[in-house]
Amino acid sequence: MTLIRAVRIAALIATVLAPLGAQAQALDKVRFGTNWVAEAEHGGYYQAVADGTYKKYGLDVEIVPGGPNINNRLLLPVGKLDFFMSANSLQSFDAVEQNVPTIAVAASFQKDPQVLLAHPGKAKKLEDLKKLTLFVSKEGVASYFQWLKADFGFDETKVKPYTFNAQPFLADQNSAMQGYVTSEPFAVETQGKFKPEIFLLADHGFDAYSTLIETRRDLVEKKPDLVQRFVDASAIGWYNYIYGDSKPGNDLIKKTNPEMTDALLAYSIVKMKEFGIVDSGDTLKLGIGAMTDAQWKGFFDKMVKAGVVNAKTDYRRAYTLQFVNKGVGVDLRPK
Repeated sequence: MTLIRAVRIAALIATVLAPLGAQAQALDKVRFGTNWVAEAEHGGYYQAVADGTYKKYGLDVEIVPGGPNINNRLLLPVGKLDFFMSANSLQSFDAVEQNVPTIAVAASFQKDPQVLLAHPGKAKKLEDLKKLTLFVSKEGVASYFQWLKADFGFDETKVKPYTFNAQPFLADQNSAMQGYVTSEPFAVETQGKFKPEIFLLADHGFDAYSTLIETRRDLVEKKPDLVQRFVDASAIGWYNYIYGDSKPGNDLIKKTNPEMTDALLAYSIVKMKEFGIVDSGDTLKLGIGAMTDAQWKGFFDKMVKAGVVNAKTDYRRAYTLQFVNKGVGVDLRPK
């Protein structure tokens, strides 16, 4: 009897543990490429790796950082990556124009973090920046600055090259500088010892989605469950990162990018919440990652007017709403 009971108990234990073992073995390997080095603007994804959220959704996610000499976007269509973090909606339009077989499946940022900074007292409203020297990058001139010209009458002759160095701006009080609301103001406060005037372009009509999750069209067609799990787990990661204990995500960010500081990480999280970068507007009901047809069309029309995008582009092929707007994670937002 003792031997029989032992065999039965062993069989019972094996039955209980079998699903757990199968689940561990069933993790789908996923490679997700970012467009820059690890930073708070990628925090939700690193959080989902660090706190086990991706694993809970059956995913073994490897984050592949970008950088100044790395173009992860090229690796997505050729199958070296499964997902990519694109900068904003313009890249999705470009993919359609270039017939690249990728598609946006979620927008982690409801607002593009792009800002223009001015010295205190030099500008009270966006239009006041037109009289200042403007430090704008080549990419900025080709994109959002064309919208500033079309909608606000900005003058390109006022532009000087921005080299991602704050010193020229700090040295000239009659200048404005581009940046991200989550980082460049911090650099100005640290180096210049003053708080700059901040103009978030998204709050003035530049309503591009940002930090989008892109994947290949074939993955959407052949493995929609995989795409859904990655989108959902990423949203949970973002809720946990900006509203919960961000330490796991931050520790992984610092491990990946040793130059990152606790001070900048903390600053970036505060600004993402203050300006509603991740969670505002449609996400309040639909959940982080939300997208709508109306916002895609509205932004496309603005970019056509500004001459940035070809009017014949079928912008509707740039994205799908199949995996978002399901309210995933909204219960994690503090009440």
